[in-house]
Amino acid sequence: MSQQNPIARFWARISDGMALGQLWDQLRRESVSGYQLYAHEAAQRTPAIAGRRGRPRHLWREFLWAIVMKMSPARRILLVAAAVLLILGSGYALLGILILLGLLALEVADRVGMKRDLEIAREIQLWLLPARAPEIAGAEIAFTNLPANTVSGDFYDAFPRQGRVLFAVADVAGKGVPAAMLMATFQASLHTLAVEPHPLDSLIAALNRYASDASQGGTRFTTAFIAEFDPASRILRYSNAGHNPPLLRRFSGGGRIEKLESGGVPLGILAEAEHACAETVLAPGDVLVVYSDGLTESFDLQGGEYGEDRLIAAIERACAFQTNPPAAVLLQTVVADCERFRGGVRQQDDLTCLVLRLLP
Repeated sequence: MSQQNPIARFWARISDGMALGQLWDQLRRESVSGYQLYAHEAAQRTPAIAGRRGRPRHLWREFLWAIVMKMSPARRILLVAAAVLLILGSGYALLGILILLGLLALEVADRVGMKRDLEIAREIQLWLLPARAPEIAGAEIAFTNLPANTVSGDFYDAFPRQGRVLFAVADVAGKGVPAAMLMATFQASLHTLAVEPHPLDSLIAALNRYASDASQGGTRFTTAFIAEFDPASRILRYSNAGHNPPLLRRFSGGGRIEKLESGGVPLGILAEAEHACAETVLAPGDVLVVYSDGLTESFDLQGGEYGEDRLIAAIERACAFQTNPPAAVLLQTVVADCERFRGGVRQQDDLTCLVLRLLP
């Protein structure tokens, strides 16, 4: 038994306490993600010669080049040298293995340093996003943000403004650090402009001008759904700037679904673009689900898309299981349903969802 203890400790340390099933699922997700990255580059570099014998060989060659070219030139030379030494075998193989271990250590060091910087960036980003939903008379809000990488290009916010509650969900084109930096700019602009007592359409027009200045000629645009809710009158005034239409489930009328589409083009494309505002009156029990395309454009192992229909079905199941489910429960149900659909496929895009529910 004493001989097994060191082995058990070693296994617990390298596995981080994860079970074999969890380790296999993690390896499968990482393998699928890595393969998709390299295969996409290889396919772009492979001529369209379907049906010819040379295509598979060319595809695999480009696949290997896609892996090698991710290294610095000096490390590529070391990798080639290690491969040659391993092929020579005999007394050279040990030196080749040592070189490979050195390359592995260098790559891990780069990854650790980058991960540390990204984790700091994520902490700053979480500090910018609201930690708690504002209290709303007769209503409640729940929200979540799940980045595809460490940092997110999605944005959500909800805060009091002139006796009403302003809330927004936005998606900056792209993902990762560049999108996250633009997201921070968008958040700062929104809060700065919201201080002034302008109507919603004027606020969005000013926000669009800010976004256009930082959009690099319209290539870094932002889709957004921005709304104000008045608890006293239960009027929701909103504008949809090229965003996925939020789903409004009416409590009465058999759970009728309405899509909030009025608005205009994404922010940052045209500085003088007009964004129409629309109004709707919410009733007790109504539920509004605002989401980014990272939810509906999630894919499973077969390449199928989650889609809007599955999202509506998840909302209906949650409301059928529990009459007037809390906003947090409905949000959790929707996200969990999407994760079950994805299975072992890694999340490809940032996922953000906000649920506004009027209390019965």
